[in-house]
Amino acid sequence: MNKMFTVGHSNHALDHFMGLLAMHGVSAIADVRSSPHSEYTPQFNREVIERVLRDAGVEYVFLGKELGARRGEERCYVDGQAKYALIKDLPQFRAGLDRLFEGVDQYVVALMCAEADPITCHRTILICHEVKALRPDIAIAHILGDGRIESHKDAEERLIQLHKLQPELFGDLTTRDGLLEEAYHLQAEKIAYKKTIEEP
Repeated sequence: MNKMFTVGHSNHALDHFMGLLAMHGVSAIADVRSSPHSEYTPQFNREVIERVLRDAGVEYVFLGKELGARRGEERCYVDGQAKYALIKDLPQFRAGLDRLFEGVDQYVVALMCAEADPITCHRTILICHEVKALRPDIAIAHILGDGRIESHKDAEERLIQLHKLQPELFGDLTTRDGLLEEAYHLQAEKIAYKKTIEEP
């Protein structure tokens, strides 16, 4: 079975971040940030982290245009908020998944975004949700800031608990799968990008 990690760079020092990757044998980073620059964490600006990774023998590919959560396609927005259910069917998003799958078949890939907690980030709620649906043969795990691993199954269980969902006698919430889909939906509504009034 192939495996794929996710990791949030948070505000880590570069040495610590590189140690996390080395600890788990990551050989390629897929950067899924829509905007790979930050005044708060300049050590993770695209030009810097790409150079550091390549110097360490870790491949780097920027997939923010394909797999990012802040989209340019207007049809992905409803009342100014990005909708993951619409993003996942975009041709560019599907092409990004295809590139990701090619990488996973050749490298130990980690999806990189900014948020420390995987369930507060689109890398899990949008991308991993689709990876799991399309490639159930890929084992997904999340690298936490202290080096521990959270399995995707455990992350999903935490997601259900976060939204305090309980099985019901009738309807969509009678099974764990139903609870999980509702949890994904609720979390997407909570974290999905919202345009400011000034933005086009």
